[in-house]
Amino acid sequence: MGRGDIKTKKGKIFAGSFGKTRPAKVKATTKTAVSKKAAAKK
Repeated sequence: MGRGDIKTKKGKIFAGSFGKTRPAKVKATTKTAVSKKAAAKK
């Protein structure tokens, strides 16, 4: 476990890859996304 292990978060940071351990983007919750759309329409 460490920088050489691609299955760990530290290994993914070192390799520059993304996956389940290190998601590329955090998805916004549906509640905030819906309220932003409603506010944009008004």
